[in-house]
Amino acid sequence: MLRSLTARFSSPPATTPRSQVAAGVAALIVPAALLAACGTDGSSSPTSAAPAEVEKLTAVVHETLPFDATSFTQGLETTEDGELWVGTGQYGESRLYRFDPVTGDERASVDLDPQLFGEGITQFEDSIWQLTWKAGEAIRYNAATLKETGRAHYEGEGWGLCTLDNELIMSDGTAELRHLDPDNFEERSRVTVTRDGAPVNEINELECVDGHVYANVWFSTDILHIDPATGEVTGVIDASGVKNNAADDPNNVLNGIAHIKGTDQFYVTGKRWPDLYRVSFEPAASDT
Repeated sequence: MLRSLTARFSSPPATTPRSQVAAGVAALIVPAALLAACGTDGSSSPTSAAPAEVEKLTAVVHETLPFDATSFTQGLETTEDGELWVGTGQYGESRLYRFDPVTGDERASVDLDPQLFGEGITQFEDSIWQLTWKAGEAIRYNAATLKETGRAHYEGEGWGLCTLDNELIMSDGTAELRHLDPDNFEERSRVTVTRDGAPVNEINELECVDGHVYANVWFSTDILHIDPATGEVTGVIDASGVKNNAADDPNNVLNGIAHIKGTDQFYVTGKRWPDLYRVSFEPAASDT
């Protein structure tokens, strides 16, 4: 399903700028239907293209694995050999660690300063970047040793992070995605995430796959499939069927998407979830 979804939405639809009616023609009576079909010069150009259809999918669980129920999961990403990087939050509890989902063994771990609240993570080449929530600092680690190798500053909050080709994509809790330089975190551009033309706020943990972005939405069980060039939501995955067995706490929500390299499947989990799920994203059943 991953292949079919990304192939379908590999190119954004073309749009035509909306025409503006000059103030000086207010006295000219023009039928509304004609205005809808024509530009101000009487041409037959459409004023805008129809929005792209949003594909509806569902998360199908294939395997349930044990996970760390103390981890306030903020970032999740697979390694080349099938293990997982996990970034966690909460003051005094935030860390970055490497985890084997098959054996349940923790391979390596590094704690953040207790004054920092960890957020999203991503690996770029031989480094791992980890965001912080309100400190405006991104921490860079050597992926082999987990030793800190540098820091970068950004404005606003840090939420989610993923690597897309030769840049990083970052969320900040709003409807915007930032395109960043992977070496120094300088902002190149940003787009607003929209669904059916309306902004989608609280974009959270991110995963970049095949030129597109998958995103959790805070307090939602929907996973969005986003065109990073336009911000348009091209697919919505309903993950409400993925069972939340975490302790009863409103913050313990779905959060964490990691593509399993070489497959069309993903790992998903949540904040303080005791379970890690291996899932695929399949077409939703038709309502008709």
